[in-house]
Amino acid sequence: MFKFQKKRGTLKNDFLSGLTVSLVLVPEAIAFSFIAGVRPDVGIWSAVFVGFITAAFGGRPGMICGATGAIATVAAKAFQLGEATGGEAMAYKYLFVSLMLAGVIQAIMGLLKMGRLIRLVPHPVMMGFVNGLAIMIALGQLTFFVDGQDNWLTGTPLYMMLGLILATMGIIIFLPKLTKAVPPSLIAIAGVGLAAYFIPGIDGRTVGDVLMERTGSSTIPTSFPNPADLSGITWDWAFFKAILPISISIALVGLIESLLTLQLIDEITESRGKSNRECLAQGAANIASGLFGGMGGCATIGQSLLNMKSGGRGRTSGIVGALSLAIFVLFASPLILNIPIAALVGVMFMIVIATFEWSTFKTFGKVPNADILVIAVVTAVTVITHNLAIGVLVGILLSALVFAVKSSQHVMVEVVKETEDERVYAVEGMIYFASVSDFSDNFQAKSDKKTIVIDFEKARISDHSGIEAIHAMSERYRKAGKKLRLRHLSPDCRQMIKRAGTLVDIEVLPDDPAYSVANLRAEKA
Repeated sequence: MFKFQKKRGTLKNDFLSGLTVSLVLVPEAIAFSFIAGVRPDVGIWSAVFVGFITAAFGGRPGMICGATGAIATVAAKAFQLGEATGGEAMAYKYLFVSLMLAGVIQAIMGLLKMGRLIRLVPHPVMMGFVNGLAIMIALGQLTFFVDGQDNWLTGTPLYMMLGLILATMGIIIFLPKLTKAVPPSLIAIAGVGLAAYFIPGIDGRTVGDVLMERTGSSTIPTSFPNPADLSGITWDWAFFKAILPISISIALVGLIESLLTLQLIDEITESRGKSNRECLAQGAANIASGLFGGMGGCATIGQSLLNMKSGGRGRTSGIVGALSLAIFVLFASPLILNIPIAALVGVMFMIVIATFEWSTFKTFGKVPNADILVIAVVTAVTVITHNLAIGVLVGILLSALVFAVKSSQHVMVEVVKETEDERVYAVEGMIYFASVSDFSDNFQAKSDKKTIVIDFEKARISDHSGIEAIHAMSERYRKAGKKLRLRHLSPDCRQMIKRAGTLVDIEVLPDDPAYSVANLRAEKA
């Protein structure tokens, strides 16, 4: 799926890659702060706290976490709720509390081992997810082509922007052919930045220029944040009732995006991360972010892929990225603010090219049309809603529906033995909610033999709908004055059929299967 190098990381590569990532995190964190409606420093310090804690203690070395658009969109609702309650000061307090509560929820999900559920995401959904996030990263860069008056760049500013972007992309493409000693993205950012600073005539917009256009100030606070002030909040049920749905949304969106990114990094590195440990680290990171006045975050997919592209593989890369960002803010903010925004956009465009699953176009005619539909739907929903989590959830539901339809068509019933008074049926396939209708249509109580035997050796009753189908069938045969026997049922199936009150004769044979039926609680009809 990806064209990244799968070699093991080194301390040098991790350090240089982390430094590269920290440079790209700044404008992204600022942009996400605008989405949430908070001050730029809130997003930046969120990237620091979330990035450091998840890098040091998370379940996926090499994955970069920080402020993200998905979290910012949901967090904005908490900010707006607080603002409507008690103005801007209260808005920040609502934001911080909702974030800490989301962290608690994420930690609980980690303790309950719920992180493993992400492994159930089908491959077509993953392909749609990858394509959707690539398009979203690309569209996110278009905001830097807009000036402070919300007008698209034209003329010389536009040509300068495009020229510096192409120069950045050219360095990233061709530098590895000369040397692989340093990450090409870092050299590209530094090279374009130095050229714009020293060469007359190169006058590209910088991070500081973008900040001035959007906030009226080209500076960011350079002091370490104090613990959040939560005084004045009424800690009653009404408050938690209002804030809890937002916290749940933050927790779920953050974990879905992070765990899917974890899977992508697993594939790139040909290793396996620990999803439950990542849930715990995400929870701790968001709690800490809320305590120190942040807006929270999760895995930053673009920066994680940039880290992979730059050779970062270990925890050091994420730790260096977070600490470098903090050092830049505290001691070297002018350096960050003078970086040409075009250099950072060029880096992200290269990530888009590497991220998009171009083999999607080769799947036409080679994979089932249903899989192509899932890929297209996940991609479209992700781009339209600007929410990766929603796109993935829609894809999972669509995949489940496709699976249910396909499975329901593979239930086969045939007569394997017949005498004057008895008929033996052999069933093959899975009996569950989508297939019970086709299964039941094969049995006509009024016209059948006096004794009917149904052999489930090659079949499996998988849910309550299957149990109910057996129950209804036994009632039809009982009313017709005929006897129904079942054989080769597992102990669990036998137990539940009897518990359901089905008056049917079940044969217990030495070679009966011992599989278990998950999550069934049949009750008497």
